[in-house]
Amino acid sequence: MSKTALIAGASGLIGSQLLPLLLASNRYDRVIAVGRRPVPLVHPKLEQRLLDFDQLEDHRLQLIADDVFCCLGTTLRQAGSREAFYKVDYLYVVKLAALTAANFASQLLVVSSMGADAGSRVYYSRVKGEMETTVRQTPFRAIHFFRPSLLLGDRTEKRFGEQLGAMVLRALRPALRGPLRKYRAIEAATVARAMLHAAEADAAGLQVYSSDAIARLGARGQ
Repeated sequence: MSKTALIAGASGLIGSQLLPLLLASNRYDRVIAVGRRPVPLVHPKLEQRLLDFDQLEDHRLQLIADDVFCCLGTTLRQAGSREAFYKVDYLYVVKLAALTAANFASQLLVVSSMGADAGSRVYYSRVKGEMETTVRQTPFRAIHFFRPSLLLGDRTEKRFGEQLGAMVLRALRPALRGPLRKYRAIEAATVARAMLHAAEADAAGLQVYSSDAIARLGARGQ
């Protein structure tokens, strides 16, 4: 039976790669994209719903789906403050999880980050870890956390630090073997493919994917 997918963050680096995959998948006959701004895409399966994440509870009836893909996320620099970053990367994600679980969604697939740890001294990693800790308590049949390393792909905003990091990791790639493979930079398109493959597998319970596991999963069928 065809299902409904819901994607939040479809205009972002990973979400923009994932949305076309969801639309092309035979698993879904409807794809709901929720966000503040429309994405420049028209498709018979696609339903775009513009909403304010600060008032997400008011839109609960628009958040009914089988599989929920959360690609929300920002950086401290983009957000402008710790409070604004926390709102996007913790509050919005947790709210979305709670509301879609209450609507009996089956699976939740969330983009987190390598190093996510609620006990970390690094603020970014700590918020990601706290988000995972809270989301784990929601009653989905399956919860998937994806923890990619540095993401590669075409961004609308150029970030010098990330560009430099990508150059360094590309140069170091041959040396990053064995347990160090998880530190290799990874294409956003690979993460998107991994998320779809994970949803299609219909595995129950909690699944956490390190960056090297994402790379392997995303390479299937390539």
